[in-house]
Amino acid sequence: MAETLSSLDELKDVVAEGDAPATDVVTDTPKEPVRDALGRSYATGKRKDAVARVWIKPGSGKVTVNGKPIDTYFARPVLQMILRQPFEITGREDQFDVQATVKGGGLSGQAGAVKHGISKALQLYEPGLRPALKAAGFLTRDSRVVERKKFGRRKARRSFQFSKR
Repeated sequence: MAETLSSLDELKDVVAEGDAPATDVVTDTPKEPVRDALGRSYATGKRKDAVARVWIKPGSGKVTVNGKPIDTYFARPVLQMILRQPFEITGREDQFDVQATVKGGGLSGQAGAVKHGISKALQLYEPGLRPALKAAGFLTRDSRVVERKKFGRRKARRSFQFSKR
């Protein structure tokens, strides 16, 4: 741009002429579905220290985690409910089979990791589901982790008992 601009009106004229820098254009058309040769979509979900590898494919709604059915691996109904949330939000209950392998963390973190992986895999399988999953907050990784223990303290923030005498 050779000339200098001194007011906003001159800037509007320049933008109208088409000299404006190129910007990314957001389109409403969904992207192509991402599937492998077996018709599955794969995603990785994370929560706390747990990492879940999740594959989804069309089926009868069977969920296996580390080779076990969901009610055996996650015995608590609350954890099973967490895994079903992405399907309920998108209205796809009992339409996909889920196979997941999880490592690290405890049961609550593992359930959150599988939920995150299912959400990402659903979005890859059907890109039109992204707005519903995004609005529910299922595509965002929950970044909260345990605070580390500090030296000179009993735990992360708890101090040793104070003795006056």
